Amino acid sequence: MPKTIPMIITNDTILVKEKDGNKFRSFDMPAIEPEVNIPFYHEFAKRISECQYYFKEFIKRHYGSKLSRNVLAVIVPDDTSALEGIFINEFFLNSGACKAVCQMTMGQALSKKHSRYISLSKTKRNVILQYINDNEVMARRLYDCSDYSVKQIHEDAKRLHIDIEYAGVPVFVNNINMNMDDFFELGEVISPKDFLDKIAVIDVEKL
Repeated sequence: MPKTIPMIITNDTILVKEKDGNKFRSFDMPAIEPEVNIPFYHEFAKRISECQYYFKEFIKRHYGSKLSRNVLAVIVPDDTSALEGIFINEFFLNSGACKAVCQMTMGQALSKKHSRYISLSKTKRNVILQYINDNEVMARRLYDCSDYSVKQIHEDAKRLHIDIEYAGVPVFVNNINMNMDDFFELGEVISPKDFLDKIAVIDVEKL
């Protein structure tokens, strides 16, 4: 049977769910020096073989040596570009730590009870609004994290997609990176614990 391993790429690290239990362990590469406004994992490309080796050993240490059974369910930041998404998939798949990689944005993982909602998150680069409908990202808008208006984002959330202009949908504020203080009044705040609890039990079929 395939073994699904939930993983989260945050602003600063990669969190991997423990084999037994719902806690997450951090995978950190030594001597990685992130640049301003650039996701830390971009640095993996400079030492790709080394980083893949350490990741494979990390998975072996926590999940055992039967790596061909593993399916990595990777939750990526909401502003991950298509090219970055390809790099992430290829990095993990070619590490030898798994047989397959599935990927979805953080926003898509915020609610299992609602088929339609707005997600709001913040990385080191952007504030991101997403409209999610049946687990699909139907619309997305990015704002420079150093220059944004909370009021404008609130207004934009009401008309992000034609489906929601005349029908209110819930707004979920993703606080996994503990950086959403400006937005607490805009919707239901998802704490780091809440988010990790959601990811600990993940449906790969929806990825």
